[in-house]
Amino acid sequence: MFEINTHWWEPSARAIVIYAVMLILVRISGRRTVGQFTPFDLLIVMLLSESVSSALNGGENSVTGGLLAAATLVILNVGVAFVTSRSERARVMVDGYPVLIGRDADFFLEVMKAHRLPLTDALQALREADCELKDMKAAILETDGQISILKDSTCSDYDLARVRA
Repeated sequence: MFEINTHWWEPSARAIVIYAVMLILVRISGRRTVGQFTPFDLLIVMLLSESVSSALNGGENSVTGGLLAAATLVILNVGVAFVTSRSERARVMVDGYPVLIGRDADFFLEVMKAHRLPLTDALQALREADCELKDMKAAILETDGQISILKDSTCSDYDLARVRA
């Protein structure tokens, strides 16, 4: 049960490779996948976890091997959080930039299309912010997939200068 059947380093090496590839895949998949799960997105996440589980354990069924892989994943996650909190370059590589998707009561449909963001999601964000379209100063797709709505009274040009168009 506790005797590891592979080299001691193999579960950790597998976890590192899987973590890196999955991080890249999630980053490529777009912000909305991370920000708001639809039933389809949840299904994809569940299937992804199932599809990489055998690659992660490599046939290692011992408790020790499983704990090594789990500990490696947690350490990697803490390490990425540590580095991204201290390095702007690393943060941008992992999280990206916020994106301006609308300004002065006008949504940028081509930008939204490029980020696979339906207009209905932006309109929902307006409703959640209790903001009418005519009062919208800016709409921003945040790095976590959420949409921020800034009203005329809450937005400065400095705020918008930090967002990519």
